[in-house]
Amino acid sequence: MRFNQSELFRFVIVGGINTFHYYVLYLFLLHVVESHYFVAHSIGFLSSLIGSFFLNTTFTYKVKPTWAAFIRYPLTQLFNTSATSLLLFLFIEILQMNSSVAPIIAVLFTLPATFILTGRVLKKSWTREKVNT
Repeated sequence: MRFNQSELFRFVIVGGINTFHYYVLYLFLLHVVESHYFVAHSIGFLSSLIGSFFLNTTFTYKVKPTWAAFIRYPLTQLFNTSATSLLLFLFIEILQMNSSVAPIIAVLFTLPATFILTGRVLKKSWTREKVNT
């Protein structure tokens, strides 16, 4: 699948917004609410996943968000969820990395695959209707 530079640029912007959103929520739940790191990660991830869907459909790929795409989008992100969770466990439990830093490092590993998977699911024919810009 071919991606143009403007999509990549917008994807990186959306990724930055989503990472910031996830990380702030993660730290709040971890340090203020005193949740276990995995609970904080799960809630932060789900919250940012919803925001990611709408930003990526309307801003990155300029396609209309549909219920069908909304339902399929999290399924295609299964790799990202699994990989990030596994990396968090590895970094925190095995490598004894600081639990506040581990999610940022994990994102660096999962970003390339997430870009490819996101483009594939959102640019499929069932989401091709363009957003009016």
